[in-house]
Amino acid sequence: MEKSHRFSIWVIAICLIFQSCHGFYLPGSYPHKYVVGDFLNVKVNSLTSIDTEMPFSYYSLPFCKPPEGVKDSAENLGELLMGDRIENSPYRFGMYKNETEIFLCKTDPLSADQFKILTKRIDEMYQVNLILDNLPAIRYTQKEGYTLRWTGYPVGVKVKNAYYVFNHLKFKVLVHKYEEGNVARVMGTGDAAEVIPTVGKGSEIPGYMVVGFEVVPCSSVHNADLVKNTKMYEKYPASIKCDPTSVTVPVKEGQPIVFTYEVEFEESDIKWPSRWDAYLKMEGSKVHWFSILNSLMVITFLAGIVLVIFLRTVRRDLTRYEELDKEAQAQMNEELSGWKLVVGDVFRAPANASLLCIMVGDGVQILGMAVVTILFAALGFMSPASRGTLITGMLFFYMILGIAAGYVAVRLWRTIGCGDSKGWISVAWRAACFFPGIAFLILTVLNFLLWGSHSTGAIPFSLFVILLLLWFCISVPLTLIGGYFGAKAPHIEYPVRTNQIPREIPPQKYPSWLLVLGAGTLPFGTLFIELFFIMSSIWMGRVYYVFGFLFIVMILLVVVCAEVSLVLTYMHLCVEDWKWWWKSFFASGSVAIYIFLYSVNYLVFDLKSLSGPVSATLYLGYSLSMVIAIMLATGTVGFLSSFWFVHYLFSSVKLD
Repeated sequence: MEKSHRFSIWVIAICLIFQSCHGFYLPGSYPHKYVVGDFLNVKVNSLTSIDTEMPFSYYSLPFCKPPEGVKDSAENLGELLMGDRIENSPYRFGMYKNETEIFLCKTDPLSADQFKILTKRIDEMYQVNLILDNLPAIRYTQKEGYTLRWTGYPVGVKVKNAYYVFNHLKFKVLVHKYEEGNVARVMGTGDAAEVIPTVGKGSEIPGYMVVGFEVVPCSSVHNADLVKNTKMYEKYPASIKCDPTSVTVPVKEGQPIVFTYEVEFEESDIKWPSRWDAYLKMEGSKVHWFSILNSLMVITFLAGIVLVIFLRTVRRDLTRYEELDKEAQAQMNEELSGWKLVVGDVFRAPANASLLCIMVGDGVQILGMAVVTILFAALGFMSPASRGTLITGMLFFYMILGIAAGYVAVRLWRTIGCGDSKGWISVAWRAACFFPGIAFLILTVLNFLLWGSHSTGAIPFSLFVILLLLWFCISVPLTLIGGYFGAKAPHIEYPVRTNQIPREIPPQKYPSWLLVLGAGTLPFGTLFIELFFIMSSIWMGRVYYVFGFLFIVMILLVVVCAEVSLVLTYMHLCVEDWKWWWKSFFASGSVAIYIFLYSVNYLVFDLKSLSGPVSATLYLGYSLSMVIAIMLATGTVGFLSSFWFVHYLFSSVKLD
């Protein structure tokens, strides 16, 4: 009975993982019902560009402002850290009311500074990001017979040294008739949600839900003299021709810009839970599967080597040793070779033992945060529809897992010290400050660069204070609590005694650091394909949502890191090199070097348009933070697997 219960749990878990591979997500918010004539308010996010990677406020350019004034929308911590600044806009529609030639505003004549910054933003390919009912505006273009999707639209375009602003927007809002059954469907999960039948007749008042938001930007001829007495939202006194393939009158210094728009509503068959499908079309799913297949091949290759080590070498040696009588064992002890020679030194405390404990503790914290966050995202609790929730979730889980960091760091410290708990508070305190301190230092330097550029990507001073309070009031105390439990927990006892005089390590044929560096190529080989999609999501403005694939790739990466470190540790012990502690950490942690080199390659070849030293510094700074976190996480996996292997190896044989 118990076995069948366990089997059913494993079946459910495997089904969940495979369901998440299909990009399963929850829509992120509940459906809003709008009656015909209800106002729909469009919001604006920061202007963004893949040219500079520095977001700016929408109202930093001479655009129309809402009559009630500019107001910030409610933002979470993740949105602020990502540089999102969501504000209200003057664009507003009546539900299911088609309108054309709506006058928005006429700006003041462009000053020299306004004209300069406007043309600069056009040169830097900045995009305007509009949001309606939590859906970003999407734009479709045709190129060589293919339909391309873009979120947002360009501020303007440069043609033959003249600058044109897209001053007329043609909106299309896709709506779906509100049904009570739609609410029931949202409560379902995955494809099964679609088969829940509509129950009841629904509300008597007909209503609609927004399921799509499209925009076509145009550069139209507007006569500023015609709108002298025209008020906002009144009809423009002349007909407007919207042709997205042509431009008309260029903007000039000292002249105003007239903005207009039109809106068309169209009933759609798209269900509310599926409205994000246009943004999350899974192009390249075969590439993701190829990435996983590639990782599995590497794992199988390494697993074969590990199996050979265990079954043919270690087991054979141990079996031969156990079959001998005591006299033969004593004689064999004198003729020992390979890893058996370092029995008196294999558990000798490494150099900078406290630093190793701190890095392993922080690595456990980062790895735990990554596993839990990606798992929650794969199950749909952190969908792209909920902006900022991924970053907020990562911060939350990182702080909570401070307990694990303190526990692991202090318990390892006591194990290396053979049970001595002296100095555990110092170890726990430094574990709480090591990685956050490095990340905070990099963040502060980059923030000064963003402040100097007046970018919305700069973290406000108030948010800096909040982050410091979260660090020192939540993360540090939790790490110290974990350290207390680690100090009270029994230390791991070594199976053999350590000699007082260290054994001399014979000269090696190849430098050990060369093997350590080379070992990182195998873990890198398991994730470099998926890394391209992640980098494109961060720096090219693409939505990343296939967290099911990412979760599988991360599990495979953990397995490869463990196997690589284990194999390298055994190789070092066989050549009588007992200094395995740091080498096992960096054997798998060296994958971070290759990820950083890949980041540089991505900067040079994929982000060719990235302009200016500030943008490049931002890119490299954020990449460095990511690489350090990956090094600590992967290094921890390698060290813990090697520690278990060495402990198991030397506890299996009694050598005096």
